[in-house]
Amino acid sequence: MNRRIDQYVIKEVLPLLMAGMLVVVLLLLIAVFIEVLGPILAKGANPLLVGKLIAYSIPEAVGRGLPIALLFAVLIAMTRLAADSEIKSALAGGIAPNRLMTPVMVLSVVVALVSFINMALFVPQSAQKVLQTQRDILLDNPRVLVKEGTVFKDSLNRAIYIDEILPGNALRGVQVIQLNASEPPRELITANEGKLESDTGTIVLYNGQRITYRDAKPVTIANFTEARLPVQDLQATFTGGIKDSLVNMPLRDLWAQVKEARERGFPAYPENTALQRKFAEPAAAIAFGFFAVTLALYSFRSGTSVGLVWVLSLTFLYYATWSVFRVMGENGALPPVVAAWAPDALYVLAGLVLLTITARR
Repeated sequence: MNRRIDQYVIKEVLPLLMAGMLVVVLLLLIAVFIEVLGPILAKGANPLLVGKLIAYSIPEAVGRGLPIALLFAVLIAMTRLAADSEIKSALAGGIAPNRLMTPVMVLSVVVALVSFINMALFVPQSAQKVLQTQRDILLDNPRVLVKEGTVFKDSLNRAIYIDEILPGNALRGVQVIQLNASEPPRELITANEGKLESDTGTIVLYNGQRITYRDAKPVTIANFTEARLPVQDLQATFTGGIKDSLVNMPLRDLWAQVKEARERGFPAYPENTALQRKFAEPAAAIAFGFFAVTLALYSFRSGTSVGLVWVLSLTFLYYATWSVFRVMGENGALPPVVAAWAPDALYVLAGLVLLTITARR
């Protein structure tokens, strides 16, 4: 009997999980397209390159969407079972309420493992291909540069900011910052004007200034009329800054950055937050599965029904809490471990409260 219940619940949840994942992934990709890819297409970006960019963005969308899809699927499935009195029939047949949790929690653990493997193996590879494709788009047509939120970065760990790209690959307002993990900038180059040589990947700067730093204090200041800046493996980030790319790094590389920062005595809030997110975001599937089952049992015991509006609200509430805590962790307002795991903990806590109330009814 228990085995039949497990199989029945899994069969109810799995189709909804696949459908929910498809919907969430499409919504995430559509949001990126409207916010970023649409404007660069309007500026003349190569449609084939934009298509590749969308394809390479799918693993990251799956990583973020899979736990959310599970929450959606379990809520819908358990709500239907309660509405059709199937939970009542199971209880009348001698099945304990808590027994309904077993198949959902097993499925939640599997989803969490799949999500972690995807985030650990496939997302870092696809993220690199995304950056390479963005570079190809940039070199193919530099005017697709989005003014706000666009960062160039090369293999020498230099961040390159450009205020405006004019016809003929002319640049205006160029800043080049030499970065190091969790340390103040070591070098700053500014120039009023410049030019990007697409064939060589070289930036020519005019009428600029170079400042070197030691312990965040200026050491040398030099002015120049013209300078050539060979850029190594130029990459463009259209969809966010440096902090957003940390969680997409390989786990080994991210841990190395955190370890180096600790040895140097720097807190490395963004790096530590990203490291914790590597584990907390896949584990959200377990928290979601537990919460969804307890909510279904509570609604059955109380005689209430969880409508579609509530399902959608609870499904996407995670993103609101996730975004707030992530920003607080990256800026040091909260310890990184708290910032990364707090959204999961809130759903587990809510599930425990619902389970306690249900047990008293």
